[in-house]
Amino acid sequence: YQRRVLFFFFFFFQAEDGIRDAQESRGLGDVYKRQVSTQSTGKQAIAISLPSMPRRGNTVKDVPADQFIKKCADFLKRQPKFQVPKWADLVKTGHFKELAPYSEDWFYVRAASIARKIYLRPGCGIGALRHWYGGAHRRGTRSTKHATASGAVIRNALKQLEAQGLVEEHPDGGRQITSKGRSELDRIAGSIELEGVEGLC
Repeated sequence: YQRRVLFFFFFFFQAEDGIRDAQESRGLGDVYKRQVSTQSTGKQAIAISLPSMPRRGNTVKDVPADQFIKKCADFLKRQPKFQVPKWADLVKTGHFKELAPYSEDWFYVRAASIARKIYLRPGCGIGALRHWYGGAHRRGTRSTKHATASGAVIRNALKQLEAQGLVEEHPDGGRQITSKGRSELDRIAGSIELEGVEGLC
């Protein structure tokens, strides 16, 4: 019986050696290396066969603020329904300012800046906008104090942006960008080239 068992094991090892290839094996390490090389080759084939994905267009978050506001102000200036208030050349942007804006197109610039602010921060209201556009109030020998910007300018700019269909009321208060406004602002941002902008390309 012991001879039969030994003969069976001897036949099993002989058959296993016959199944293997003629390449000399160097143990489990050689087998592992062959498996890794096979998997890496398969991954390379998959990576080469994948199609190249189209590049995503620039959005308002990807372009510099000054260039976008300038482009958006030009866009608002070309809209026939966008009306500038009659008192735009007489008022200041805040009571802490000494003079009125020098530029004749300052209302378009302020409206474009407000549209960008609402795009980046949905739900912001007039109070937050007044704080952002405020500045330092110089009070002579007393310490400088922060003062808010004019609320009438911001309310009129929001009214005109809502008339264009770019801004709407937020369900939780404040304002938010509409789907039309988002597409228009992203289209304006996509027309800005980022090749010559330092730090963005």
